[in-house]
Amino acid sequence: MTHQTDTITLPHGRPGTTRRLTIHRFGTQGARPKAYIQAGLHAGELPGLVVARHLLERLTALDAEGRIKGEVVLVPMANPIGLDQVLLGGHVGRFDLATGVNFNRAFADLADAVSVRLRPGDLGPDASANGRFIQAALANAAQALQPRTEADALRKLLLSHAVDADIVLDLHCDSEAVMHLYTTPACWPLGVADLASRLEAKAVFLADVSGGEPFDEVCSTPWDTLRARHGGPETPVPVGCSAVTVELRGEGDVDDTLAAADAAALIDHLAWRGIIDMPAPLVPDTSDLATPLAGVDRVRAPVAGVALYHVALGDMVTAGRHVATVLDPFTGDRHACHAVSDGIIWSRTQNRYAGPGDILLCVAGREVLVTSGPLLTA
Repeated sequence: MTHQTDTITLPHGRPGTTRRLTIHRFGTQGARPKAYIQAGLHAGELPGLVVARHLLERLTALDAEGRIKGEVVLVPMANPIGLDQVLLGGHVGRFDLATGVNFNRAFADLADAVSVRLRPGDLGPDASANGRFIQAALANAAQALQPRTEADALRKLLLSHAVDADIVLDLHCDSEAVMHLYTTPACWPLGVADLASRLEAKAVFLADVSGGEPFDEVCSTPWDTLRARHGGPETPVPVGCSAVTVELRGEGDVDDTLAAADAAALIDHLAWRGIIDMPAPLVPDTSDLATPLAGVDRVRAPVAGVALYHVALGDMVTAGRHVATVLDPFTGDRHACHAVSDGIIWSRTQNRYAGPGDILLCVAGREVLVTSGPLLTA
């Protein structure tokens, strides 16, 4: 068996306190392809924690059978800081209470650090060799980061284990949602459609840069930057990391049966990718599923009040459809909310008491609606 478990104490904690991160490794270190999977970066998003537990059990069994061909790194609880944040009886796992910063933002983009160290002759005509060289350079750049806070030390630790991977899967969930994925246009052709099909995703969102430096993008987009700066006919730079945020439906979808099925789908995808030595069942083609993240129609409350939904998750709507009403419980006034785009209702907020401008629900549209600014919500 190759399974190894590392438990690492986070630095920069307060006196008398410690938080630890547990990392599981399967296969031979340095073997390819390498997959990195984490759950719970937003520590209040619990479906991923259950999926990760099933993954750990499946990978342990497959490892005992000698079926891990590449390398798999699994971090089942990626945010011990957020797991420990309970305020007035409520779990606060999305934002660092010390700074207010989203735990899935402000990761280091290592493209510049690698770019300034690339010298003539480091890259040659072999794209695969160039990819391995850049992966090593990214890993070295991550190790050289100098965090000053416990949260940034966590970011460095997670990034250090993921940035040289061929495949990165970051498990999250939404408020109320169908299964959906986020990735970049460069990553999409590298098999993300297979992942979407196996997970029965209903939407996939593509963006070159979504804003805020989320974890998946700082693993994948440095390759785009380095390709633009250093790639060419004589020095081809591949898309060296296929990074995907997997949104495991909604916060309330904490279900052991669902989690086991999702874990099985992820295992099949790893087999299809050549990391696990087992047959991967054929799946339907979902290559037409992807839509631009900039095309998401976020239907907002025009005033404060109680949100009343007229559409369910997974419903297809057309532009102009009356999808929600905001009721002012004091005056009795009702304010209609309409979709701007055609598409599927892929998320709704659990919070039915809306403030003015709050997002109520989202439609996966195909026409670009946002041309500047960040594409992700807080």
